[in-house]
Amino acid sequence: MVLKIVRDWFYGSNKLERLWLLAKIEFKLRYYENKLGLLWALLKPIMDICIYYVVFKLILKSDVPAFASYLFIGLIIWNFFVESTSGTIQILNTKKYLYEYSNMNKLEIYISTLFSNSIGFFFNFVMFILFYSFLEKESLGLSIHMLWSIPLFINLFILSLGISLILSNIYIIAKDISQIWQVFTSFLFFLSPIFYSLKVFKEALPSFDYGNPIAGIIINARRVLMEQQHPNYELLIWDFIYAIFLLFLGLIALNKLGSKAAEKL
Repeated sequence: MVLKIVRDWFYGSNKLERLWLLAKIEFKLRYYENKLGLLWALLKPIMDICIYYVVFKLILKSDVPAFASYLFIGLIIWNFFVESTSGTIQILNTKKYLYEYSNMNKLEIYISTLFSNSIGFFFNFVMFILFYSFLEKESLGLSIHMLWSIPLFINLFILSLGISLILSNIYIIAKDISQIWQVFTSFLFFLSPIFYSLKVFKEALPSFDYGNPIAGIIINARRVLMEQQHPNYELLIWDFIYAIFLLFLGLIALNKLGSKAAEKL
């Protein structure tokens, strides 16, 4: 049944073209109606960085090197994850017209939404590279290890897609999942090494980086982008296992519950 969903999607015509078109439309609707346009995609992480920088660097005297960049990369990964999961919980309801009155596969709706979020992520990522390379005093500069950010983003994308599928299909039968996920992500935010040093995080929560795939992605992103090191391969493998497993569960949920979305929502 899972293979049938994937096979049906791949054998359709003009899939990538349609996905990209939908992603661009959604991205423009999200940002270009505002006067500041695309700058809104950058303002949120910058405001978050300012808040946490003041609290943890100036008040609590954090000793993390290149702390502004440390926060920057952690926050743009976290924001992509939250926007992609929380923003798709009601997607089968809000975009019901797309799969009811067109030949669109439901999976396309999810992927196009995450593609739209990916545009904003890419914009923020480029800003991070420029900031770290030219403004960060403690920067080690550019490195070939930065290419590892590609598989790390693929990992993040698959993880977000899998959780999105699970949450949105649970929403069909239990609408409280929206509030539950909001509380859970707030809790998970403080259980991720976004503003803590890795040493403090591991001392407080030993081996939790293997139980929290977002933590693993953030840790490896900092290794390849800021420390000029290879990723922790064991952690990377575990994070891909989590992502693929959750995607598998999400596709099962889409097959079992998604078919009833139109009548129940």
